[in-house]
Amino acid sequence: MSLIQCESLVRIYQTGSIEVQALQGLDLAVDAGEMIAVVGASGSGKSTLLSILAGIDAPTAGRAHVDTWDLLAMSRADRVRYRRHTVGFVRQQTASNLVPYLSARQVIDLPMAAARMPRRARRERAGELLETLGIADCADRRPAQMSGGQQQRVAIAVALANRPRVLLADEPTGELDTTTSAQVFDALRQVNRELGVTVVVVTHDPSVSGQVERTVAIRDGRTSSEVLRRTATAENGDTHVIAEEYAVMDRAGRVQIPREYREALALTKRVRLALETDHITLRAAEKSEDHA
Repeated sequence: MSLIQCESLVRIYQTGSIEVQALQGLDLAVDAGEMIAVVGASGSGKSTLLSILAGIDAPTAGRAHVDTWDLLAMSRADRVRYRRHTVGFVRQQTASNLVPYLSARQVIDLPMAAARMPRRARRERAGELLETLGIADCADRRPAQMSGGQQQRVAIAVALANRPRVLLADEPTGELDTTTSAQVFDALRQVNRELGVTVVVVTHDPSVSGQVERTVAIRDGRTSSEVLRRTATAENGDTHVIAEEYAVMDRAGRVQIPREYREALALTKRVRLALETDHITLRAAEKSEDHA
């Protein structure tokens, strides 16, 4: 089993008489120790997915497991324990992650104090995280005395205070410039490599998503494609990254065809499939068939 396992995940919101399907049968698996990026247009469902994985929102139907937790069967007390010990969450807005009147050391201490960790262990853990993330000099500074990049790295430290297995980050570089974004993303990579934390980043920034080995795209509430990256070595010893895009097939055998493919071949409501020796061909139906 993967550390994160979602199958046919559905989330429906009711706003008055209007029903909005934010997730429509999404499948996702993330192994322990992975670092992945989740991308998608606004309204695709990526932030809803992250809220469910964070224990902030509850799915309507389907299956969702993180570590030993069944996210559809948790009580209110279970959710508190889950959010306190299993997942850490970093929001896009730095002001939502920190407390204006608390120093970096004090705000990192908060989740550990809530978990009733001994004071000495809390101080050691806070110092360790500040050092690991390169912000030891910010220990006694309040948010107004820190740069945006320093604030986000403190937010990462807060999310990691209770040693969660999973770190979720919702557009963590969305409010930062290019240079600062690179520093924050380097911090996330460092956390993944050195602390072994599984990291899931939701982003719309292609420069960020291109820095992980696996990028998952969500379209219309379902996973639609994945890009896998690997490093190859040429004969002269030079290394380069090879990125390959794959369509994602769900448990029912459904595959989303990208819009540009559909438009280029005029694919509409019916298509012809043919099983060949080692592949499947997909062709547009004849006009008479399409309007039958």
